[in-house]
Amino acid sequence: MANSNKKCFVLSGPTGAGLSDIVSSLFSCRTGIGTVTPVTSRKMKEGEQNGVGFFFYDLDGWNGLKEAGDLLECTELAGNDYGTSRKLIEEQLSKNNVLLNLSVERASQIKKNMPEAVCVYIEPSSPEALRRRYEKTARNSFELTARMELAREQREHSAFCDYRIESDDEKAAVMQLSDLIDRLTEE
Repeated sequence: MANSNKKCFVLSGPTGAGLSDIVSSLFSCRTGIGTVTPVTSRKMKEGEQNGVGFFFYDLDGWNGLKEAGDLLECTELAGNDYGTSRKLIEEQLSKNNVLLNLSVERASQIKKNMPEAVCVYIEPSSPEALRRRYEKTARNSFELTARMELAREQREHSAFCDYRIESDDEKAAVMQLSDLIDRLTEE
């Protein structure tokens, strides 16, 4: 069983919110935080190794994970299944806090199946701030509109999140997240 003062932190947010940069900065400035390698039913590509990037399962193995209730979340993409193993999370929690960076939909599955997980939604301070970010990379107005609509839907779906952090200032966001981890794991 996991150490009671260790927690699983699940971060999510709209694409373009700077979430990957925040996670990278947090890992570079902190110790005592780990992550888990996702699991997949996809076949290994040439050069890949099991446990590096993914743990690979054949269909029988994948179905075994499901039947055992080991998948805290899973999703299908292009005919392959991807997910997060409860067993791997619990193993990591015996040593460290765990930090996951998942889509809103996948984060909501974790919260449903592991209510003690701490879900944090990372986003710019306003839809206008997010629009400015999207305008820098969108190839046309259709793409901009589609990305804004998806971000709106994700925000609406994020009501399950326990905390929200603004990402406009990356250093401030990393500090807030780090402080949150300290506060919740010292209790």
